[in-house]
Amino acid sequence: MASTIWKGYITFGLISIPVRLFAAARTERISFHQIHEPCHSRIRQQIFCPSCERTVERSELVKGYEAEKESYIIIEDEDIKKIAPQSQETMEIQEFVKLQEVDPLYFDASYYITPEEPGRKAYQLLLETMNKTGFAAMAKIAMHQREYTVIIRPREEGLTLHTIFYANEVRAVPEYGTTRNVEVKPQEVALAEKLVESLAAPFDPEKYEDAYQKRLVDMIEAKREGKTVHETKGRKLAPVIDLMAALQKSLNAKAAAAASSDEDDADADTERMPARRASANKSAEDRPAPTKRRRAAS
Repeated sequence: MASTIWKGYITFGLISIPVRLFAAARTERISFHQIHEPCHSRIRQQIFCPSCERTVERSELVKGYEAEKESYIIIEDEDIKKIAPQSQETMEIQEFVKLQEVDPLYFDASYYITPEEPGRKAYQLLLETMNKTGFAAMAKIAMHQREYTVIIRPREEGLTLHTIFYANEVRAVPEYGTTRNVEVKPQEVALAEKLVESLAAPFDPEKYEDAYQKRLVDMIEAKREGKTVHETKGRKLAPVIDLMAALQKSLNAKAAAAASSDEDDADADTERMPARRASANKSAEDRPAPTKRRRAAS
């Protein structure tokens, strides 16, 4: 069963909804341990105190904030609990916004919101209202010793929550957005639109996978079996000089690939048809010949 990340209430107006949060996504990746090469043993990292000149246990550790150089203020867990905001237990909806107005750049982590039994009706009311109006809710929640601004939005048959970055956390890059004065020819735009249309498809996340992680797994299995690991050859790219020629070449390659795919499908259908005929003929051969009935003598 999934672990609860947070438990509390969503409130708007005088309505309160008891809910739980569950992580909606997590990164899957292969991790490596640090190994001592001479003996192939996994190393252990110990906590060392330079003042006492000895290894210390985790039970001896406390939190500290460096107020000045090498001068620390000790922070107890009880101190943190005393100043915890109300949002640690209650998400109060502060306003509703149109979801399309929110730049996805601000999205961080995603969570499923599920109602507790007493709050199912109020949860469904909020879900249907947000679906009908097209609004998403802005609220605040405290967890992991931090207060997050969050967006609550309807998704399929439930509500999801996304923590978002604060405005001062979104970085500005001077080089970003410096091509606005570059002139692009209408013919280039027209060809680019055709290329986009030829590559257009419904969004299906099942089609995509982490090829790098897959190759890591294959490499590990190859080394486990004592096989040679072959180097992957990448394409060497260079800046495009003639955009029109590159776009036309891309369109031609896409059309050729589509034609080849259609031929493969047609060949597969042709191969299946004789097989079905052969199967039908064999079934006819295996059936016993009908016997003629002898007419009774009158």
